[in-house]
Parts: sequence; structure tokens; C-alpha cells
Amino acid sequence: MTPDQYCQDKAARSGSSFYYSFLFLPADRRRAITALYAFCREVDDTVDETSDAQVARARLQWWRGEVDQLFAGTPQHPVTRALAPHLDSCNIRRGPLIEIIDGMQMDLDQNRYVDFEGLRLYCHRVAGVVGQLSAGIFGATQPATLEYAEQLGLAFQLTNIIRDVGEDARKGRVYLPIEDLKRFDVPVHDLLTARNAAGFSALMQFQTERAREYYRRAFALLPAQDRRAQRPGLIMAAIYSTLLDEIERDGFRVLTHRTSLTPLRKLWLAWRTWMRGTPPAL
Repeated sequence: MTPDQYCQDKAARSGSSFYYSFLFLPADRRRAITALYAFCREVDDTVDETSDAQVARARLQWWRGEVDQLFAGTPQHPVTRALAPHLDSCNIRRGPLIEIIDGMQMDLDQNRYVDFEGLRLYCHRVAGVVGQLSAGIFGATQPATLEYAEQLGLAFQLTNIIRDVGEDARKGRVYLPIEDLKRFDVPVHDLLTARNAAGFSALMQFQTERAREYYRRAFALLPAQDRRAQRPGLIMAAIYSTLLDEIERDGFRVLTHRTSLTPLRKLWLAWRTWMRGTPPAL
């Protein structure tokens, strides 16, 4: 199996919505974004699929070394070997890749966030940085496009947090800021025990509006010159914002249910957005 095939298999098996945004890209850019996605999956799985925190930390440290190997020209892992040909052409730098690993390590170091500023740093590292790297792969030519990609990455991560409230709580993780829980009188214990407190729906509506605001900020920042090249990101925005709508329509049953879109619906949203080339309506 070649490094590119390894990454393709990793992306396809994940079932992630990101996969649909890759489908319409030229082959070289598709290989680059698939390799970046596979890198993110590898380091994320290092944390999520390792029960011993010390082992997970050691593995993340190995990945830091592997990133250094990548930029020294001697990558060993299939993912970094797949990334290697695209470093210069797609402006993939060492710092952002290390910052993604730093974000994954935050899941080992803390499972609560006191306020939104702390959560925003986490979202920046695990999603905003990925958004900027992705925008470069897609062909960003304007500085504002990277700002758009950062805001869009935050919107995606906030959507993920809303969708996964129950699943994360079962792992002992609460990403909703403590200050928000207090504001809506929702005890952490109620999330951990899947109890739908009186203020839970209002709390989730607040989180949903915050996520939508980040989508709006992103769309306002996207320069017209780069809109066509950034259609893969807009595909993701169409899928994720539709998912957010579905969660809301479902009554925020996220403590006990995981709302998702069917593959056919994702494919239809991807095709429609690619043809239109415009941000989805919110």
C-alpha cells in the first residue's frame, strides 16, 4: 500500500463529512488534503483510542519527532510520507502541524473549560489551524482567506461540540464552558448523567447561535477572488450548518442521540455547493 493509498483508506473509513469536500478537487490537491486529514486523524486517534494518558503523551511526542523528520526530509510514517511532496506547493509549515498536536494534547491535560476564551484556544488548535492549512491547499491567494478559514474551522469545531455533548460526557469530557453552564443553571453532573436539566435547551440554543455567528464571520471574510478555489470549505460549511439545523430541529437531544446526515444527503449538498460556489444560507 502506498502512502497516498494509506491516507485515502484512512479518510474513507472515517466516514467524516470532510471526505465529501475532497471529491471535486484536482488529483494533486486531493492527495494533499487527504494526507492532511489523515495526519489529523492519526494524532486524534492517539488520544481517543489510548486509555493510558502517559502512553498517549508518549505517542504524541513521537508525532512531534515525526513532524521534525518530515521537515528534515526523512519522514517514516505513511501519512508524513504522503504529506512530503506537498510542503512547498501548498505552503504546509512545521509550526501549524505542531500546533495541531498541541491541541490534541489539551484533551489529555484538561476535560473542562472555565470560559469561552479557553475553549476558543482549543478550537483554534484542533480546527482553526487545520482550516488555514486546508485553505492553503485549496489555493488561497489573499490574507483574508486565511482569516476566513480560521473562523470557519472554529464554527466546525463548535458544531462538533454541540453534536457530541452526550458522547463526550460519557468519556468524562465537558467542552461547554463552565461559565455558560452556570448562566443557564445546568450542573455539570446533569451532563455526565444525561439528565436534561430545565435550562439545557436554552443553553444549547445559545451554543448554536454562537456557532452560527462564526459561520457568518467566516463568510463575510472570504474574498471574491478566492471563492471559487475555496469551494471545498464551503461544501463543509453546507454540510455542517445543515447538521446544526437538524440538531436544533431535533430538539437538542444530544445527551442521548447523535444526529447525523445520510451519505446521500451529504453528497447532494456537496454537489449543489460546488455548482453554486457560494456560501450556504444560514
